Amino acid sequence: MNKSRFLAVVLGAMALTTLTQCFTDKQNQGQKLYVQHCQSCHMEDGSGLRGLIPPLAKADYLQTHRDELACLIRNGADGPMVVNGIEYNKEMPGVHTLRKDEITNLLNYIQTNFGNNNKRYTMTEVEEMLEICPVPHGK
Repeated sequence: MNKSRFLAVVLGAMALTTLTQCFTDKQNQGQKLYVQHCQSCHMEDGSGLRGLIPPLAKADYLQTHRDELACLIRNGADGPMVVNGIEYNKEMPGVHTLRKDEITNLLNYIQTNFGNNNKRYTMTEVEEMLEICPVPHGK
C-alpha cells in the first residue's frame, strides 16, 4: 500500500470515528432524563397531576421563572407556586446528582416540548445559575 493510500485510509477512519461520536445518546439525553426523573410526577405529556402537581405543558412558569429553573431542578421546591393561574403547593424533590450539562439538556427538552416553544439554555447560562443557587435548608 502506498503512502497516500495509507494516509487516506487513516484519515478516513479518524473522520468516521469522529462522526460517529456526534451521534451519541446525548442528543436524546434531555428526554431520557425527563423520563427518569420527572415523568412519574409531571406525566408523559407534561400535563402534571390536576390540582396537585403543576403542568410543564404550555406552562407560563417556564418563562416567568426562567432564571430559577436550573436551581429548581437541582434543589427541588418547597412551598406554593402559581402555574397558569393555579396555585400548587406540593414539595418537589431536587436531583442533586445531575451535572450542569445534564440539567441544560433536561431544561432544553422541557422548554421545547409539551407545546412549549421557549428559548433554549446554554451551558454557560445554566452554570451561572447553578453558581448562585441558594443552598437548600438542611444541606
